[in-house]
Amino acid sequence: MKKIFFSVALFLVTIISASAQQKTGVHLLASHKIQSDGGWDYLTIDQKNNNLYVSHGNQVNVLNKNSGDSVGVIHNTLGVHGIVIANPFGKGYSTNGKAGTCTVFDLKNLMVRATVKVGQNPDAAFYDDFSKKVIVFNGKSSDASIIDPATDKVLSTIALGGKPEAGVSDGKGSIYVNIEDTGEIVRFDINTYKVLSRYKLKGGEEPSGLVIDRVTSRLFTVCANKVMIVLDAKTGKHIATLPIGDGSDGVVFDPVTKMAYSANGEGTITAVKEVSADQFIVQETIKSEAGARTITLDTVTHHIFLPTATFEKNTDAAQRPKRVSGTFRVLEFGK
Repeated sequence: MKKIFFSVALFLVTIISASAQQKTGVHLLASHKIQSDGGWDYLTIDQKNNNLYVSHGNQVNVLNKNSGDSVGVIHNTLGVHGIVIANPFGKGYSTNGKAGTCTVFDLKNLMVRATVKVGQNPDAAFYDDFSKKVIVFNGKSSDASIIDPATDKVLSTIALGGKPEAGVSDGKGSIYVNIEDTGEIVRFDINTYKVLSRYKLKGGEEPSGLVIDRVTSRLFTVCANKVMIVLDAKTGKHIATLPIGDGSDGVVFDPVTKMAYSANGEGTITAVKEVSADQFIVQETIKSEAGARTITLDTVTHHIFLPTATFEKNTDAAQRPKRVSGTFRVLEFGK
């Protein structure tokens, strides 16, 4: 029996090792130029209407996700960070960090419908398909605003005990959000608006991007100290720690291919394969471009999109490099 067990174990290790050496085949397909200047943060896809929304300065640029052609611009979104797509309501929401508001717009014609006052410096946000609510994470007020898209009213404000970054839903009523300054993930109930758990990230500093595999209940969080940490969403148990590149601010998970992609501002994408619920490997480090630190996934084509620009050569390491005017673009990767 021992010999058989050893042989099976060796076979599994061989298979995993071979898988780790395989390339993903993911490479740069296109670079979509956007004619405007300014900084950027999140981007997101409206699968129903085939549009890609990109936060850029004080506006949101909208591209056709399949062709890269410009569809339109949503103006006056001061300090925009994130864009939420709430297709059941035909609405989108931008989080305007400088204004402390969300701009509500029509997904068909991009016309502004309303403005919703939320917390201080609204940043990451998403639409929860379980509760049918828009959840906005406010960086400076350290809380979450819960918006009812049927009325565009804030139903509740949940204190989180730290600066929130990206959040996700398990599709069953639990919401998870990275807390950057305390190095943990907070879990709260979307029905009661009560905090249920706080998962301390062992070995992880300043978590930003967060995604979930709902099938295996695994959370993937990317941290400033160049690691991706995988946790059991139900218990907070540490499952794995994997090396990623420097400057990651976003991560996506493809439920079909079981691949997680970390967007690293240094100019790489770390591709992590979920072999099983308890086995994860870095399958490839894909070359991207410096500054491409946020990311979104097209679940239909399995392409990933990252925004960036060209930077001037920096002679002072203590200062941020300056962007070259007119070079803002969205990189599209796929097979």
